[in-house]
Amino acid sequence: MIPTIPLRLRRLATAHRSVALLLALSACRAAPVVVPGPSAGEVAASARLDAVRGDSAQLVAFLRGMPKGGDLHNHLSGAIYAESYLRWSADAGVCIDTVSMQIQRARCPDHPIGNQRLAREILADSGLRRRAVAAWSMQDWRPGAESGHDHFFATFGKFSAAAADNAAGMLAEASARAAAEQVSYLELMHTADPNTVSRLGQALGWSGSVTRLRQRLDSAGLRDTLAKAIRALDVDEARRSQLLRCGTAHSEPGCAVEVRYLYQVSRSRPPEQVFAQILAGFELATMDRRFVGFNLVAPEDGPVAMRDFSLHMAMIDSLHAIYPDVKISLHAGELTAALVPRDGLRSHIRQSVEQGHARRIGHGVDVMLEDDAEGLLRELAARCILVEIALTSNDVILGVRGAAHPLAAYLAHGVPVALATDDAGVSRSDMTQEFVRAVRDQRLDYRTLKTMVRNSIAYAFVDDATKARLLNDLDGRFHRFEAGR
Repeated sequence: MIPTIPLRLRRLATAHRSVALLLALSACRAAPVVVPGPSAGEVAASARLDAVRGDSAQLVAFLRGMPKGGDLHNHLSGAIYAESYLRWSADAGVCIDTVSMQIQRARCPDHPIGNQRLAREILADSGLRRRAVAAWSMQDWRPGAESGHDHFFATFGKFSAAAADNAAGMLAEASARAAAEQVSYLELMHTADPNTVSRLGQALGWSGSVTRLRQRLDSAGLRDTLAKAIRALDVDEARRSQLLRCGTAHSEPGCAVEVRYLYQVSRSRPPEQVFAQILAGFELATMDRRFVGFNLVAPEDGPVAMRDFSLHMAMIDSLHAIYPDVKISLHAGELTAALVPRDGLRSHIRQSVEQGHARRIGHGVDVMLEDDAEGLLRELAARCILVEIALTSNDVILGVRGAAHPLAAYLAHGVPVALATDDAGVSRSDMTQEFVRAVRDQRLDYRTLKTMVRNSIAYAFVDDATKARLLNDLDGRFHRFEAGR
């Protein structure tokens, strides 16, 4: 299990978290300098937050209206609510297997047989509809009766067919929800190509030579494959704009949300496929400004992910020398002693930073179990490595919450942090819920929340001009919010 953070650290975080965060911001080139003294607006907003801490309804209302900056750790397919996948499947005329609850890709016959049922029939049946939603999300999940980890990760294979065919609708939904949650920037993890890069790597095989495989992938037409993915994204984004009525008199708020992409690499695949995708992530970031980096995804505790973790870091290290300007955010430390042996908890975060060149770390839950945890925390602070904190996800997948969560340790050591949703659709959560957990479970004050919000833009992987614009917009939003407007 993840240990409870020592009381000494929690008290230190409570007493000094704002000062530590402000000093960290001032010291890091990625972030703007923040004047230490709180403004009158901050004092008033802080008092409003303290007044509603014990009232759940008022707390939600206060935090829902608070500007939240960016969501830097957001898997596009996991951001979508199950009801949308069911509706799209019904419109497409496909079937769903009522035993596995897996959406089928091919159009369904008018009279399906066996366990197959038309998605539109499931949509119309309240009992079957609830079963589908429960299978594709954490709704009705009962802690103790079923592994949250296993149920969570099993959902993706069940709704993947609908996700593959509805990227435009997914972008529209994610943008609309972000706007409603006062989120102005999304960095969406999105594979973009329909597994063509992975299949290209599979066809070439693994020789053990990074240099040789890169040359073979280039010769096999990797960049042509990525160019097709870029054209497909052009179509999806144009359709998103249509769905949100962007550029019309009835333009929806989601149109104003700035969206960028991190290319997803599945760390659970054979080495040749993982390398092909990592190379694709580096290449896409040089080919299209909308792709601002890449990330490794899939369960970190999976047998292949654990076995090949060091190999994956070596792949990234080798390619980073060729593409030094491409930004990297890596899932690391999304582990507990209940999932992997003790040796598996010793170094993933450190390796991701020192060898994988990660500028941000996703989750970082097992930091206190890594070798020389104190030294690692100091290194993260000194290097200005932001940790993307996903409180709901860490709770339902890992069972880590409250005092067992390392957020207090990160704050006490001045490590920059920002809240993120991870997979809000699967978790049945949203960004406001992440802030509620931060206040109720982690006892964060208003100024710490505000600094985390600024971090979410300051550490975004956008160009400097866009970042400056987003920060200026965020300042305006906070001014209005703190003035009660």
